[in-house]
Amino acid sequence: MVVLQLLSPSICQHTSKNLTHVVAISRSPVSSPQLFSIPKSSDFAPLISKLKSNSLNLALTGTVALALTFSGVGFAEAKVGVNKPELLPKEFTTVIDVAGFLSEGQEKRLAKEIDSIEKDTGFKLRVLAQNYPDTPGLAIKDFWQVDDRTIVFVADPTFGNILNFNVGETVDLDIPRSFWSRLAGKYGNMFYWKEKGEDASVEAAVMAISSCLREPVGVNNCAEVK
Repeated sequence: MVVLQLLSPSICQHTSKNLTHVVAISRSPVSSPQLFSIPKSSDFAPLISKLKSNSLNLALTGTVALALTFSGVGFAEAKVGVNKPELLPKEFTTVIDVAGFLSEGQEKRLAKEIDSIEKDTGFKLRVLAQNYPDTPGLAIKDFWQVDDRTIVFVADPTFGNILNFNVGETVDLDIPRSFWSRLAGKYGNMFYWKEKGEDASVEAAVMAISSCLREPVGVNNCAEVK
């Protein structure tokens, strides 16, 4: 899974133990004249596999732990994981609002749009509105049967930017990663949702995602956030 959030530079300065380990490998002293030892690509396979399996769990705690930046991949400090299945609705729904951002009518409109997206594109969009730590957290992974064709959109203003995304690997093949950063920058920034409301940010983001997913795949798809 690929997890994206627009984070401040101060947050991005925190690095995980795993990432530090990778850097340490390249800087370890060696007896040969080489300045750095270059590990084989196969040496990274277990680490990459571990990062992929952990990324969703970190994201669903309410804070996005893996941030994609223009300079590369960095880790942000994550809060303690939350798993509260009791906060899940009794019946299946593609929109879960435990924060009270959305009206009943808005939830129905979003659910209808999400159903249309899945029918037309095969991609699954799921929306969770929360205020950490009041969140079902990891429980939504099983509730929604999250897979590689799923986009988990977590609306949470914890870090200022309200838009957080966990993107399945298959989705990542078709949608440019820069799209998610631009989307968060346009509709997720604090100035926008404080002026327009959290509900406006959520609705605008869903419609932008819908428009993007319906575009033909190519070098210029999703070049604009509508």
